[in-house]
Parts: sequence; structure tokens; C-alpha cells
Amino acid sequence: MAHNNTSPRAVVMDDDDDVRNLLVEILTSAGFTVSAADNGTDGLAAVLAHDPVLTTIDISMPGVDGFETVRRIRAQGSDTYIVLITGLTDEADVVMGFGVGADDVVTKPFRARELRARLLAMLRRPRSAGREEQTPASPGERAASAPRGLPDTVRLDGLLLDRDTRTVTVDDQDVTLTRTEFELLATILESGRRVRSKADLVLTLHDETYLDPARVSDADVRAIEAHMTNLRRKLGDSVQQPRYIETVRGAGYRAVAGHADDTEGAGDR
Repeated sequence: MAHNNTSPRAVVMDDDDDVRNLLVEILTSAGFTVSAADNGTDGLAAVLAHDPVLTTIDISMPGVDGFETVRRIRAQGSDTYIVLITGLTDEADVVMGFGVGADDVVTKPFRARELRARLLAMLRRPRSAGREEQTPASPGERAASAPRGLPDTVRLDGLLLDRDTRTVTVDDQDVTLTRTEFELLATILESGRRVRSKADLVLTLHDETYLDPARVSDADVRAIEAHMTNLRRKLGDSVQQPRYIETVRGAGYRAVAGHADDTEGAGDR
């Protein structure tokens, strides 16, 4: 099948022929030129050769497993969106997936249409300069990623979050966050003292705020908890004595009191 040379690239790694072929079909239908591999070594070589916008990786591959493959990809400086595909449901595995640099973790079995919509929603999140034009998006999708009228910067007790440069510093030290961690932190801080439930955060991160929060799966809720674990670790924050984000038991998360210097008109509405 001929592909337009300007088509965005994707790499799929999975040792299960059926799953690998399904992922290739999903991504091809979404407009990607896809390279596939049945192991981490060949998959890593494909990532380095093609510089893909998106990479899906099975965790339980023989030889070099998914976690190690993600580590090696990030060690090479690649900013490809990485989605781990797994049959594991243990929260520790989800936490590890995000900890090594994945942007999302999807559990098997998954439905093709839902996965396609989820991948495209993730790809609408802002990327580094020079890569945004590679993301396939309809006019409606491009409109959905437009600026939301929120302040460019948020400050809180030594933390500075800058949406324009996509950077976060704590006490003047750079903090490296994944795209999802950045969006999670920005959403909570920009909400001020308004509590954001885990289900609400799932829908916000997936650009699906129009859906009923009751439809959010337990796996997605666990993913938010895993992101929060990693985010707090990177910020040097703690659940017991929160400096930036406090947990409201049974309700969700919110910024600590006196949250921001530069959030006029964006906080507690």
C-alpha cells in the first residue's frame, strides 16, 4: 500500500501476531505509516530509524521487555508518544510504566474504536516544537487543542509552571515531566481550590469531558493514581504534608491553599 511521504510515522512492538496486526490496522486507518516489530530490539531500531510520532509497546515481550524498551528509547532522547499495551492489571506495573517514560498504559483486551479515539486524543496534547504538524487531526480536533484562555504561568510556593514553554521548575530547579504529568499538574493548579475527581481528570486528559464520569474504567482511575505517585515524587511533594497538591479523601485532588500568583480569572470559578 502506498503512503504519502508526509504521513506521520508510528512503530508497533508486540510479539502477539494478532495484537500487532490489529494495532497496525488501527494506526494505518488513522493516517499513519506504520513499522512493526515482534521484539524490543528491532522495535528500538525502528524508532531510531523513523523518529515516529507514536510508539506502542507490549510490556511482556521476550528478551528485552517493554519497560526496558521504553527506558532505552528515552535514553536516546526520543520524544515519541509511548503507549504501553499490557495484560497486567497490578497498579505497581502501571506506576512503573509511567515511571520509565510512557505517556499512557492500555490494558488488554481493548476495543479497536476506543483505542483509536484514545490515541488521537493523546496526540492532540501539545508536543515539542516542530512535531505538531505530524499529528493527524481533523479541523474539529485542531480546534479542540486551541488555547483555553488560561494564564500562561502558574506559581505556587517555589513552583513555576509555564504553559508556553511547557516547563516546570521547583525552587529554580528544572523538573522533567511527561506530557501527561504536565497536563495533570497544570489542570489541578489552574483549578485552584476546586476539587478535581480522578474520573474528571481522566476525561480531561483524554479530551472527553462531555462523557459521563461513571463510564471511566477502574484501569483509567488507577492510571491517574500512578501518574500522581510519579508526579509527587518528581516535585518532592508528599501526601502527608502536601506543598502543591493535596488529596481530598474520597473526592479527588486540589491545589493547596494560596495556590497561585498568576491565575487571575482561572481559579475558583
